Amino acid sequence: MSKLGTAVSSLAIPLTAVLALHRSPGQVGLLAMLNTLAFLLIGLPAGAWVDRIRKRPVMITADLVRAALLGSVPAAWALDCLTIQQLYLVVLLTGAATVFFDLATLSHLPDLVGRDRLTRANAHPVTVDALAQIGGRGAGGLLVALLSAPTAVVVDAVGYLWSAILLLRIRRPEPRPRHRRGARLGGEIREGLRFVLGHPTLRATALAGALTNLSIQLCQTMLPVLFARELGLSDGVIGLYFAVGGLGVFIGSQSARWLAHRFGAGRVLWLMSLAVAPFGVLLALVDRGPALWLAAAAWLITTCKVGVDNVLRVSFRQSVTPDRLLGRMNATMRVLLTGSLAIGAALAGLLGELASVRTALWVGAAGLATVWVPIFFSPLRTRRDLAS
Repeated sequence: MSKLGTAVSSLAIPLTAVLALHRSPGQVGLLAMLNTLAFLLIGLPAGAWVDRIRKRPVMITADLVRAALLGSVPAAWALDCLTIQQLYLVVLLTGAATVFFDLATLSHLPDLVGRDRLTRANAHPVTVDALAQIGGRGAGGLLVALLSAPTAVVVDAVGYLWSAILLLRIRRPEPRPRHRRGARLGGEIREGLRFVLGHPTLRATALAGALTNLSIQLCQTMLPVLFARELGLSDGVIGLYFAVGGLGVFIGSQSARWLAHRFGAGRVLWLMSLAVAPFGVLLALVDRGPALWLAAAAWLITTCKVGVDNVLRVSFRQSVTPDRLLGRMNATMRVLLTGSLAIGAALAGLLGELASVRTALWVGAAGLATVWVPIFFSPLRTRRDLAS
């Protein structure tokens, strides 16, 4: 439910800025950057803190905070007092709550399912995320068309409330984390950083993931601007286009286990990236007519690779990390990966203002063409078993 609402607002929030508040590409890029900036600001200490406490109460609190923040957007719109400054504040604080929710979720999963089931278990959240993108982005475009972009954000707030209720219904006791008395927060943060950056395969997956996120963010930040302003596409068409990306992630998540078993997880990670590299060009050439269909096919193939990567990379990270370091490992990874989203959004806005929207798409395509390099030059290249 949380992911469904988030998929709606990921389209409704930037369209609120573009269509309702008539803001520039640079301001839309800043909005996208603020949504991920929290991981850069508080990600590392949040990971150390999450390692010290039970995870489920953190997730519930974060859901309730996000519901209240997103609910303020349609309320302000109804009162005719919505501003771009409020959108900036809402996405920044929502991003901070998401930091704690995501770190607690990723750290709690191995305890719930056991380490021998991580690949199968991680396929389910990625699949749910993909289905939410398919339904959420498509529904988001229709809701924006039928109602308005600010009103569509209500769905996101309701999704977070529903998520909190479902988490409250979990009855399985959560064990108390084992925390070393007298340990300093700064020392624990450094321990997590040393573990991730000193592990050759974790380091390679972090670099490949950061490059993927930066490139994808460049594309998906500027595509709504290109569709709405330059191509004049309807809101419904924009929503359906991004729903294709959700379909790609769904296909990838369902294929990840079979591909890893058939070809080896490490080989799949770099070979698929190399095979998908040329399709970024079609994204940069998107236009009306046949070019739109070709770009949609390229987006489908690219996001299919992202779905495979999400399952295999997350499972590998969890399998090689001790329980006491899960929060800090996830925090370090998320700072790098989500920080790259913030950089990608800022770079998209900067290129959109100083050069053109098309230039930002070409830079994103160039980044997607080089994602395979870090995995190829790491020990992960030939590994078949994620846990090895």
